[in-house]
Amino acid sequence: MAASTQQSPPLPSRSGHIHADGREIYYEYFGDGTREAVALLNGLAMSTRAWYGFLPLLADEYDVLLYDYPGQGESSKPDEPYSITRIAQYLTAIMDEMGIARVHSMGISYGGFIAIEHARQFHHRLHTLTLSGIILSREELFEQYEAISLRFYRGGPELFDLYTEYMYEKIFGEPFVRKVTRAGLEPMRQRFNDRYRDDVHCLIRLTEAQEEYFGELDARMPEYRAVTTPTLIMPGEQDRAIPLWAQKKMLDVFPNSRWLLIPACGHVAYLERPDVFFPTLKAFMRARSVDFQAPVG
Repeated sequence: MAASTQQSPPLPSRSGHIHADGREIYYEYFGDGTREAVALLNGLAMSTRAWYGFLPLLADEYDVLLYDYPGQGESSKPDEPYSITRIAQYLTAIMDEMGIARVHSMGISYGGFIAIEHARQFHHRLHTLTLSGIILSREELFEQYEAISLRFYRGGPELFDLYTEYMYEKIFGEPFVRKVTRAGLEPMRQRFNDRYRDDVHCLIRLTEAQEEYFGELDARMPEYRAVTTPTLIMPGEQDRAIPLWAQKKMLDVFPNSRWLLIPACGHVAYLERPDVFFPTLKAFMRARSVDFQAPVG
């Protein structure tokens, strides 16, 4: 989901596709390459365009790298199994294509799966790692949430339409919904519905890819624990999609991590409170350390 006040989309300095696994993976780069870059990693139903309205909040200090996973935006959308492990590897392939040695990685929601898996494999290619609205543990409630989502996706147009109402009730915090109003949410919900009505298989395949992620957790846990990259865990304090108690478990996995709550928002903290989320992110990236002065405490 995205919120943008721009009248026309920004133009990337460079864009294109890498070719991997018989697929076209689309990327965009904003900046001239002389500054450090931050990779903003899409949530499940996002694309590179979803970030456009937030680029001005970073552009004064950082270049920005975006890419679409299989099933998103301008990337290939085959109805075949996807892999979070491979999607994370696509980021490094894009970095190599661009000649980027290291990035700051920021994953929101599903993008957190990608960020975590990328850090496991390529932590030496990171300056910092920021995670919001994601888990690195097996939780029964999350597995039920995943199963319910798949039932909605597979249940036909009527159930899919109902899912969009269920999802929007679940992911946003109370202050955001009061500000936007139910009527204001409706165009966002309709855009989501229109975007995936004929491509619902993309949501199914991306959701199914989580089974690999969770199925390999125990075997991969020593590698996750070996990630010493400065890691900021920054959820919204009203996140009901991924409860705070579950997110907080990541502090026991990543040895160089810090917990910061974004106040008065739900699961989509970057969208609900960009006034706090992005200044905090920039302060962290600037310090390259969890020991930094944060706008929130």
